[in-house]
Amino acid sequence: RSRAVGELLAPTSPFDKKCGRENWTVAFAPDGSYFAWSQGHRIVKLVPWSQCLTNFLLHGTKNVANSASTRLSRQNSDGSQRNKPCEHIIDCGDIVWSLAFGSSVPEKQSRCVNIEWHRFKFGQDQLLLATGLNNGRIKIWDVYTGKLLLNLMDHTEVVRDLTFAPDGSLILVSASRDKTLRVWDLKDDGNMMKVLKGHQNWVYGCAFSPDSSILCSVGASKAVFLWDMDKYSMIRKLEGHHNDVVACEFSPDGALLATASYDTRVYVWDPYIGVILMEFGHLFPPPTPIFAGGANDRWVRSVSFSHDGLHIASLADDKMIRFWRIDEEYPVQVAPLNNGLCCTFSTDGSVLAAGTQDGSVYFWATPRQVSSLQHLCRMAIRRVMPTSQVKNLPIPSKVVEFLCYQIAEKV
Repeated sequence: RSRAVGELLAPTSPFDKKCGRENWTVAFAPDGSYFAWSQGHRIVKLVPWSQCLTNFLLHGTKNVANSASTRLSRQNSDGSQRNKPCEHIIDCGDIVWSLAFGSSVPEKQSRCVNIEWHRFKFGQDQLLLATGLNNGRIKIWDVYTGKLLLNLMDHTEVVRDLTFAPDGSLILVSASRDKTLRVWDLKDDGNMMKVLKGHQNWVYGCAFSPDSSILCSVGASKAVFLWDMDKYSMIRKLEGHHNDVVACEFSPDGALLATASYDTRVYVWDPYIGVILMEFGHLFPPPTPIFAGGANDRWVRSVSFSHDGLHIASLADDKMIRFWRIDEEYPVQVAPLNNGLCCTFSTDGSVLAAGTQDGSVYFWATPRQVSSLQHLCRMAIRRVMPTSQVKNLPIPSKVVEFLCYQIAEKV
């Protein structure tokens, strides 16, 4: 069993409606400085992650997240604020379904034509938080001050997921129940650059590859789509799931893609050739396609890739979190969790955070194992080469095999 590290419990009052309290999303800042989650009832809580860990060590695992004094820090927006991370409680005005952190790299120019005048000039130390709302709006906040910067309006339904390009360009992609994905350029004051159409049903999630060149989007009706983010065109559809696909994430080297579905399975794909390399089942024996396509009590809600590229976490409706190795058929660790909705690894991969239906967050220590030489070699070369290029290298076939992720053989 995994060791519990701590928990952040959402404040409750006797007259709270149960509906609207859900914690649909949790997120860590790219530099590991902040942790954010949706507490339910329109509220997002931003906490300095190091402070959070210190509290867990000092006070045991329990920590009620309702400090009133943190509201004062929102009034302060001077430069000294940036040096010391502060907690913020943000009222987003509607139920929050998605969160994403974005950080700026000044050298990355905006793709827009008119660069004469911009409302915002994002510097090196900029850290933004995007929140996707029930009414289709996306609000962009300054993490250091808690101030609202932009209000992006174009989606007509719930914004179910958000992801920033990892290259620091502040390109934001949103996935919505209105069956579209939208691409926004925050360096161009939040201008909407493109609408990606192709989903015939709700879009549940989206994720960038580490080099920002490919976007994966997943949705209802078994949909897993890959998009070329230079041309904004669809590369391919990945077929294999038997029910709605609700979450996706690339491995740190970009060579693997994990997708989670209501069909009780997590698949690990080679996205470059569209092949399933590994299947992690959450129901045994594996259900038939008809049963997998319905209400099977084992819906997988969330999946996350660890930063070691070796471990994957999944969260399912059977009140369990599972930690998997990409080369083993069965979980290496498990943890109990009632009514879980989402999970993500911390920036350094040492902790997994999971959100629940009552607006709380729970944290577990993750499996720590020394990576094999083969895994380290694979990650090093796959960061810069897709599958086809590795297979065409002028090296012995055994070495090519050593460097490629293979389809797992059933024991």
